[in-house]
Amino acid sequence: MSRKLALFFYAITFGFFGCFLIWPILKILRGGFFDVDGHFTFIYVIEVFRNVIYLEGLRNSLGIATFSTLAALTLAMPMAFLVDRYQFWGKKLFSGLVLLPIMLPPFVGAIGLKQIFGQNGVLNAILKDLGALGADSTIDWLGNGRLWGVVLLNALSLYPILYLNIVASLANIDPAMEEAAQNLGCRGLKRFFKITLPLMRPGLFAGCTIVFIWAFTELGVPLIFDYSRTTSVQIYHGIKDIGGNPFPYALVTVMLFFSVLMYAVGKGLFGRTTFSMMAKASHVPEPRCLGIGGNCLCWAFFLSVIGLALLPHLAVVLISFSSDWYGTLLPTGWNLGNYEIALGHSFTVPAIYNSLIYSGFATLLNIFLGVAIAYVVVRTKLPGRAVLDSLAMLPLAIPGLVMAFGYLAMSREGQFFEFLNPTQNPTGLLIIAYAVRKLPFLVRSAVAGLQQTSGVYEEAAQSLGSSPLKAVIRITLPLIMANLMAGGLLAFSQSMLEVSDSLFLAQRQDDYPITKAIYELMSLLGDGRYIASALGVWSMIFLSITVIGSSVLMGRKLGSIFKV
Repeated sequence: MSRKLALFFYAITFGFFGCFLIWPILKILRGGFFDVDGHFTFIYVIEVFRNVIYLEGLRNSLGIATFSTLAALTLAMPMAFLVDRYQFWGKKLFSGLVLLPIMLPPFVGAIGLKQIFGQNGVLNAILKDLGALGADSTIDWLGNGRLWGVVLLNALSLYPILYLNIVASLANIDPAMEEAAQNLGCRGLKRFFKITLPLMRPGLFAGCTIVFIWAFTELGVPLIFDYSRTTSVQIYHGIKDIGGNPFPYALVTVMLFFSVLMYAVGKGLFGRTTFSMMAKASHVPEPRCLGIGGNCLCWAFFLSVIGLALLPHLAVVLISFSSDWYGTLLPTGWNLGNYEIALGHSFTVPAIYNSLIYSGFATLLNIFLGVAIAYVVVRTKLPGRAVLDSLAMLPLAIPGLVMAFGYLAMSREGQFFEFLNPTQNPTGLLIIAYAVRKLPFLVRSAVAGLQQTSGVYEEAAQSLGSSPLKAVIRITLPLIMANLMAGGLLAFSQSMLEVSDSLFLAQRQDDYPITKAIYELMSLLGDGRYIASALGVWSMIFLSITVIGSSVLMGRKLGSIFKV
């Protein structure tokens, strides 16, 4: 690529990040640290820690994030280790099934979890049938324990991200190092903690960081559970006062601070020590074949975890087919028309159309930016390209809720980006928001493709008279098309079901995307939750197709998309 073209991409991408990544964050910090007269002050942030309600929300959010990450790690680590090191019946099938919880946003799964553990849910119905609970007695399993309901659903929804990172990390370990340790007497759990775990730290850190920040800032699940004592929900309810109340800004500032702090702590714990390995493993190890007993244990473990993870999704499917489900083991009324209504209702049809528009244009923008950034990072020696790569991955470490609030702040009346005000038309801002949030998927996919594609082909094309841009379009892009398709599918599907940006930025019914429509339907009396569940199932089917397609295209490299 010519230096002029590289500099052009360099300027465009840095300008984009300056406007739609750095500027929103600066607007938040200004609102949190400056008073109405423009004087710097800590009083708003300090008041957050003095206010009992805000402090409780922050404490609950940190607890949700910590326990969600630990629970997800407990599920993902043994599954990844079994898949990488052992051969058992149905291994390929289980490797695909463990990804299924990604197919549905956690807040939709919350609908199913409420149906199972609510006062008039399935669990109480079972206890009544067994005589362990009186006919007029109920136990609200999610009552005072809503925090643990959020933790459970987060862990069951997010463990596949950790699984993908751990599998990719284990695959990159040179088996000669573990064999050398075993020959020196280091075996079993000692070898795992002394050799294997340190070698997989980068991937483990990447997965844990994403899960922690995701759970820390999760908005949809607490809203569905009506659990308002979290920082994310307090910020959401503060949207109405964004113009005159500094405390929503202070809350977002504190959330951003804790996210960065936890990232830095994790980096210090998991990424502090690096270990060098040979460029290629001396040999590829064969997975150990398990006997009948080992196969049965693997089946029991995988089926238990996958079954538990898919239980809320199964409940959502049953709700979508029902017309009445109250206090019984199974629905007492069935209605196949919910799916037809979900695709034909005046409330849902515009939402589907809007999501397709927002997500489609965001993905196209991502493809352009992702290829441009990857080219600058991989093919050039321009100073600052490492900074550009870090900026591209920063949205994985910055909560989506923080970014969404920043977009609202920078597009208010009287601001430079007032023309993007979502109260008038959120299309432009939602496309930008989706693109920023999902850009890391395209960047990592494009970088992986370019690293595997020699630049000699471009040089040969240019030596035959092709321009640098034409060589990229005609030669390089077709060679990395599988990577771009995988990243594009993930970016598009995840944009279709983005929660934070959708709930914050889509404020008029005509502009609702799918996720905002599902949330609003849940609050309607009558058959609102049944239609919402049917719309959620349609979304689950769509996501299943896209994630499976990405997995087929990238295989084990799919985990590299979630690295920060």
